[in-house]
Amino acid sequence: MENTLFPDYKPAHKRLVCIDSDGCAFDTMELKHKECFCPATVHVWGLQSISKYVREAWDYGNLYSKDRGRSRFHELLLMFDLLAAREEVKAYGFTLPDIAPFRRWVKEAPVLNNEELANHTKDPVMRQALYWSLEMNRRVAEMVRGVPPFPGVRESLARLNGRVDIAVVSATPREALDSEWREHGLMRYVARICAQEDGSKKDCIQALGKHYEAKGVLMIGDAPGDLEAAKANGVLFYPIIPGEEIASWGTFAKEGVERFLDGTYGGAYERAWIRAFDKSLPDTPPWEKH
Repeated sequence: MENTLFPDYKPAHKRLVCIDSDGCAFDTMELKHKECFCPATVHVWGLQSISKYVREAWDYGNLYSKDRGRSRFHELLLMFDLLAAREEVKAYGFTLPDIAPFRRWVKEAPVLNNEELANHTKDPVMRQALYWSLEMNRRVAEMVRGVPPFPGVRESLARLNGRVDIAVVSATPREALDSEWREHGLMRYVARICAQEDGSKKDCIQALGKHYEAKGVLMIGDAPGDLEAAKANGVLFYPIIPGEEIASWGTFAKEGVERFLDGTYGGAYERAWIRAFDKSLPDTPPWEKH
């Protein structure tokens, strides 16, 4: 099926840099997940009596694993799956909520966002899921402010400015993206914001990338899903390594920008960065290690 996103988009340059936002450009992941998303999940889904294990599962999936950075809808399923397999939860005899309708929706929906979810709220589980997602947005709007971009982001954008087109490509709702990028004066560098409402990162990169040669498009991200979206479209990828964000951006500002612009980014250089990125995130929960 033809990708019809952004029919009005017109490139101004021969190259495009796509940048993820949460955890990549902005150090907002810990704040949003630990202070907004996880507490909202405990509250809305009635998980107070196992909140310790909810926190561990949520933080592992969203922050400290190869599942980091996926949509909130996928992450909710992962959290429930991790809790269902956890021996301590079984020992408490806690019965997890039946979210089968939501599980089917995540598998079958053409796009995962609140607007699509709102089409299914005759089902009480789906209605609860929408309330949960909107409550997370509400808490972010109330809590998250004053969090600057990582050191090196502004310098990188300034060096790219006027030489490439820059797009924000994120699974975050548009309102939050617009607020955060404007708050810190970065929207002047951005040609397009691609948000949760627009669809997957893969589809957004495809829609924008068709205006450029594949090697003239670079995705910058901090999660395996960002790498997968780049690979699916045959474009270049630069990782912001979790825990080493400042160093990653510093290197990109100093040498990555020019490598991309002069056509020498890729090959062994790119592969070395991707190997380091892959090693930085585990695929086994710490409570399962012996």
